[in-house]
Amino acid sequence: MRTKILVISLAAIVGVALAAVTAATQQPEQPPVEISEVADGLYIVTGPGGNVGVRVTSEGVVVIDDKFEDNYDDIVASIASVTDQPIRYVFNTHHHGDHTGSNVQFAALAPILAHENVRTNILRNDQPGAPSIVYTDQTAVYLGDATVEALYMGRGHTDGDSVIYFPDLRVVHMGDLSFGGGTPYIDFGNGGSALELMRTYDNILELDFDTAIPGHGNVMTKADVAVFRDAFQDLLDTGRQLISDGVSEDDLAARLAQVYPELSYETGFPAQSIPGIYAELSE
Repeated sequence: MRTKILVISLAAIVGVALAAVTAATQQPEQPPVEISEVADGLYIVTGPGGNVGVRVTSEGVVVIDDKFEDNYDDIVASIASVTDQPIRYVFNTHHHGDHTGSNVQFAALAPILAHENVRTNILRNDQPGAPSIVYTDQTAVYLGDATVEALYMGRGHTDGDSVIYFPDLRVVHMGDLSFGGGTPYIDFGNGGSALELMRTYDNILELDFDTAIPGHGNVMTKADVAVFRDAFQDLLDTGRQLISDGVSEDDLAARLAQVYPELSYETGFPAQSIPGIYAELSE
C-alpha cells in the first residue's frame, strides 16, 4: 500500500522532468500566464516558472515569487485583471531564478523580502535582484485586513526556503518545498537536504491550514501534503536499506527503479540528486 502511495505521489515528477528535457532540446511554446482564485482575495498565477501567489487586500497587494524576468509584464497584467490595488510587498520563497527572475523589475515597485540565506545564495550565484529585507526565522506583513506570515521551517529544497502562511484563509504557499505531489529537486549545492525536508514537512503540517500552493503544479490539500511526506520517507528508507546492503552510488538510481518500476529514474528525480541523497543516507 505504501509503495502504491509513493508511486502515486511521485509519478507527477516524471512528467515535470520529461518536460524539462523537452524544453532544453526542443524549446516548445511556453504555457500562457494565467491567474485563478484559490481563496477569497488570494490568487495563483501559473504558467512558465514557479507559481506566483497574489494576496489582495484593501490597502494593496502582496506577491509571492515572480517567475522569470520575461514574465514580469504578464504577472503585473494578471494582477491588474483582479484588482486596481498597488503592489506593496514581494516575498521570495527561495533564490532560484524561476521564482526570483523578475525581482529587479518588482523592486522598483515594492520591497522584496526573503530569508537571509536567499540573499546569500543570490549573491553567491551572481543572480540579480537580491532581496532588500531579510529575516532569520519569521516575519509578517499586516496590510489592510490581511496578515501574511513568512516562516522559515527548516532546510529542504535549499537552505533558505520560506513557507508563506495566510492564517485567515488557512492557506500556505510552500514554494519548491512542494511540486504539487511530485518529488522536489533537492539543491544540495545551495544547502538543500532530503533528510531535513522530512523535518521541515513535519513543521509545516503543524500549521493550521487546509490548502497548499506548491512551487509548481496544482493546488493541494493538507492531506495531499501529508501523503507526500510519508511517501518520500518511504523512498528514503528504501534508499538507506539499499545502501546498507552494499548498493553503490552509481547503482542506487537503477535499484530504486527496480523497487518502483513505474518511475524512470534515468530522466527524473531522484537521479539528479542521488549523490547528495547517497551521502546523507550513508552517514
